[in-house]
Amino acid sequence: MNSTTTAGASSRASAPAVGSAADAPAEFVLTLDCVESPGIVHSVSEFLLARNCYIKDILQFGDQTKRHFFMRVQFSAPAGTTSGDLRTSFEAVAQQWAMSWRLEPQGRKQRILVMVSKYGHCLNDLLFRARNGELPVEIVAVVSNHRDHEGLVDWHGILFHHIPVTKDTKPQAEAELMALVDSLDVELVVLARYMQVLSEDLTKKLEGRAINIHHSFLPSFKGAKPYHQAYERGVKTVGATAHYVNSELDEGPIIAQQVIEVDHTYGPEDLVTVGRDAECKALTNAVRWHAEGRIILSGNRTVVLR
Repeated sequence: MNSTTTAGASSRASAPAVGSAADAPAEFVLTLDCVESPGIVHSVSEFLLARNCYIKDILQFGDQTKRHFFMRVQFSAPAGTTSGDLRTSFEAVAQQWAMSWRLEPQGRKQRILVMVSKYGHCLNDLLFRARNGELPVEIVAVVSNHRDHEGLVDWHGILFHHIPVTKDTKPQAEAELMALVDSLDVELVVLARYMQVLSEDLTKKLEGRAINIHHSFLPSFKGAKPYHQAYERGVKTVGATAHYVNSELDEGPIIAQQVIEVDHTYGPEDLVTVGRDAECKALTNAVRWHAEGRIILSGNRTVVLR
């Protein structure tokens, strides 16, 4: 009795559901840049049309000063299409125009490693937004030179690595960090108020895949307590800058900035609070745009196609 089924029941069980995931079109994001020339958009569109792809969103920018072209295309493709297939077939187009490019499934979560010291507001914001799906990222590990946020990270079920740093142990600490980056297949390192200066050797290894956040008062108010210094000067705006890390301290290519107006009624601690909000927002935007394939490096500048 238990092994017997009717023909009708068997047919219904084996038939794929209408609108099932297997039938749904696949979506991808293509990001590219190359020397400006007529015909680039036509070549890309022709490539997609030949494969029955549908363009859902297209953003482009031609830098007239540098004669360089930037483009981001989000498109759907017939069910069963893979990013590997598309990359292989797009190679001929890319070579024709000498493009720098990447093609990824839309919505793919990038694997990121977050670094933090004692200030936890940016870390907490990233953990929350990654957990509730606001950011297309998977935080695979958190590294800190202090243990202050170990409990918070553990609560989120994420690996916490305590790597102390001193002048004498810095080379070993950075080697341990890079071993984690490699073993965990980390695609982006996020310095969420990590208060250690990375060595030039490490910044070169992480070029284009490490983002830092700092208050926008730099270089006006360097050193300890920048917001207290700003209070003494009577500033009227508080801000933050998220940028790619390079060998020049806090001077890498800028990705995102936030500015909030303040006035004479704001005390030093009020400025700190407002500054934290600006830092969280700027860093979140930078991480999101990077993960969505919206940022293209152009020398010491970035083009953000959003």
